[in-house]
Amino acid sequence: MRCTLCESPARPFARVESRDYFRCETCRLTFEDPARLPDADTEKAQYDLHDNNPADPGYRGFLAQLADPLCARLKPGDGGLDFGCGPGPALAQMLEERGFSCQTYDPIYAPNRGQLDSQYDFVTCTEVVEHLHHPAREWQQFARLVKPGGWLGIMTRWLIDDDAFPNWHYRRDPTHVCFWQPETFAWLARQQGWEVTLTGNPVVLMQKI
Repeated sequence: MRCTLCESPARPFARVESRDYFRCETCRLTFEDPARLPDADTEKAQYDLHDNNPADPGYRGFLAQLADPLCARLKPGDGGLDFGCGPGPALAQMLEERGFSCQTYDPIYAPNRGQLDSQYDFVTCTEVVEHLHHPAREWQQFARLVKPGGWLGIMTRWLIDDDAFPNWHYRRDPTHVCFWQPETFAWLARQQGWEVTLTGNPVVLMQKI
């Protein structure tokens, strides 16, 4: 088995409820067997269950975990892209309320691929990277989207307790197929030229050098 992020050798990590997971020996990504990934219809049916209402104070508070530390690092006039914005682009709205323009892209709900032809001062990905079937390809895209000196804001729950993995709520979502550790972000930083700031699980800020 080869890692879906760095293509290094990966070993069996766990088998839970007929789902096989592997862990990369190099970048430490944990990922589901690529031969058993959910199809597009299964993914959309799961996403449609989410209630991402931009007016919901609880949801806005959840997104503020990323918005607050990111906005503290942005400059007046900066503009960005919310990659994987979902059906209710709440984060883009929150950033615009703070004076930062923000475009949106989502392969299902906002599939305007023209947004991927530009570069941005910041790119946000909230609850996105755990869904990636081809993380190597997407991370190359993230690197292209962010201007030098710009920011990539990631929100995903880090896998930090291997023993709890079988019963972990994050693993139970059938569309969550790869799980990230601080070591994985550190590997990406070395490979692609980022500086990493871990603001606390589940938020990672990466500045392009």
